[in-house]
Amino acid sequence: MSGWLPTSPCTPEACAGHPGATASAVRAVLRLAAALALVLLAVPAAPPVRLLPARPRRALVRAWAAALVRSLGIRITVHGTPGPDGGRLIVANHISWLDIPLVAAVLPSRMLAKSEIGAWPVLGPLAARAGTLFIERDRIRALPRTVAALAGAMEAGDRVTVFPEGSTWCGRAQGPFRRAAFQSALDARVPVQPVRIGYRLVDGSLAGAPAFVGEDPLTASLWRIARARGLRAEVRLLPRIPPGRHPDRRALAAAAREAVLGTPGRELPLPAGVPAQQRPGAEPDQPPATDRDSANRPDASVHQCVSSRPAPASSLRTPS
Repeated sequence: MSGWLPTSPCTPEACAGHPGATASAVRAVLRLAAALALVLLAVPAAPPVRLLPARPRRALVRAWAAALVRSLGIRITVHGTPGPDGGRLIVANHISWLDIPLVAAVLPSRMLAKSEIGAWPVLGPLAARAGTLFIERDRIRALPRTVAALAGAMEAGDRVTVFPEGSTWCGRAQGPFRRAAFQSALDARVPVQPVRIGYRLVDGSLAGAPAFVGEDPLTASLWRIARARGLRAEVRLLPRIPPGRHPDRRALAAAAREAVLGTPGRELPLPAGVPAQQRPGAEPDQPPATDRDSANRPDASVHQCVSSRPAPASSLRTPS
């Protein structure tokens, strides 16, 4: 495992608690059964759906993804409008594996995910058939090929979604945006669509149950979400950044991060128990070999370079 993968100080114990009301075990099991049925239904349906024209295909994907999120008892609130069709780079903050169907329920697109997901049972084949683009996070040399694939997809008119924090953060703590994916938007000359994701309770406070951080097993995350009541997912579609507004990926990534997360240093206080050695939102030191901005050498920054310290094992797992 590469020592340069993104790190997050968030842990399930500190960040993923649910202080609100809980559903019964029977209701939680029914929610999980409904979600599983939707996933199993999507596996054989994905290939023919991919053959449909863009508009009906995206309508079906939106309906399926929204049903998946709602089957777990989560209400969806959307602010803003998707705008005109066409290729664009969608960038969002990353809190949970739920972010993927949540974005799809609003802006169906091709996702950038780690290559390990392609080997997962059921979800791996489903992701591949849905047009997911995979990145080999341990191979920095493969990054230019990934950037070129992203640019090619957007030039062909596809929307592509990336989570440039590179790892999941709890929503209070936030990570820096890796810059490599933004090079693909510059190369394809397409706009960048910032998207802000948040999970809240009925009283408007931040919800902890959806946070999928640290060494949290997927099964534990699923059960915690299924048991929680009063969860609401918010998706804010922010004004698009048009092509040509920023000269390089460094400036473009900074502008996108400010739109999604605000100016670094304005984050909410970290939950009790989260170590503060790594200030959330600050750009950590990067190895000299990958710290240069060059049109011919994309930054190793989507999922690779984060810190000059080896990442702890607990922070290497990220769903996308």
